Amino acid sequence: MPLSALRIPLGRISLNMKTIQIIGVPEHFNYPWIQLVAEQPLEDKGIKLAWKNESKGSGAMNKAIRENEADIAIILTESFIKDQIEGNPGKIIGYHVLSPLTWGIHVPAKSGVKTASELQNSPFLISRYGSGSHLMTYLLAKEKGWKTEELKFEVVGNMDGAKDSFEDQKAKGFLWEKYTTKPLVDEGLFNRVDEIPTPWPCFVIVARQELIDKYKSELKLIQDLLYKKSNEIKNKNNLSQIIAEAYGIQEIDIKAWLEQTTWAINSQVSADSLKETMDILFELGLIKEKTAVENLIADELVQLI
Repeated sequence: MPLSALRIPLGRISLNMKTIQIIGVPEHFNYPWIQLVAEQPLEDKGIKLAWKNESKGSGAMNKAIRENEADIAIILTESFIKDQIEGNPGKIIGYHVLSPLTWGIHVPAKSGVKTASELQNSPFLISRYGSGSHLMTYLLAKEKGWKTEELKFEVVGNMDGAKDSFEDQKAKGFLWEKYTTKPLVDEGLFNRVDEIPTPWPCFVIVARQELIDKYKSELKLIQDLLYKKSNEIKNKNNLSQIIAEAYGIQEIDIKAWLEQTTWAINSQVSADSLKETMDILFELGLIKEKTAVENLIADELVQLI
C-alpha cells in the first residue's frame, strides 16, 4: 500500500475531541507512528491523534514545537538538543530510533565528483539551518580535517529542493538519509560518494511542555502504545515488503535498512549518550554551552539510565 493511501479514519471522531498533532519526516523510520495514528487508539478517551508529514526535516519541526504548531515531533537527536539549549521549550519524552542514522553524501550524478574529499570548497545543500543536514556537515568536516568556518551552505528546504539544485550538475554536496535518497541514486540523478553515521541514537520524541503538564497520563499511554507497536512491527514476516511499497523504496534496500535499525521499545534514555551528543556539538562549535541532561527530558515520562 503506498504511503499516500494510508488515511486516518475520521468518521467516528467527535468535533469536541482533543486533537494531538504529531509531526515527523515522511520516511520509513516513522512507519510505527503511521500505523498507531491510523488505529486511533485513544478515541474512547476523547483524544484524536493527527499525523502530519514534514518534508523539511528537523529544523522545521523544532520551529513547529516552538510556535505551538505541533504537540509531538519526532526529531533528529542532535538537532533537537541544539535547539533546546537555544531556547526550545520542548522536552524529550523518549527515543524513537536507538540505532544511528546513516547519512549518504550525495553529489549531482554528472558533476564529476567521485569522493567526499573533493567537496571541501563546494557548497552543501541543507534543508534549513539547525537541521540534521546542516549539523552533520560539520561532523563530516571534522572527519575530513576541514575548517568548519569555511563551510558554505545553500538552503533548499527538502529533498525535492536538492533535486532541483542538482540540475546544474555543479560540484555540491547533500547529506540525507541514504535509503530515502536511494531511488534518486538508482534513477541516475544523485551519486552517493560516501556515508557518515551519527555517533548517537538518531530520533527522539519531543513534546511541548504544555502538553506534558496537562496530558501527562495520555502522553504516557501514547508512549506505551507506540513502543508496543514498534515491538510488534519488527516481528512481521513481510515487513520489508510492506515498507518498501509504502515508501517507494526497493525491498532489497529496506531489508538492508531493517538489519541496521532498532526502534525503541521502552522509555529508557541513556544519560551518557545525551552527554556525548552535547560534547560533540560543543566541540564542533554548534552549541555555545552545555546543559544538564535533566533539562533535556521530561523526567515524569523518561527513565534516565
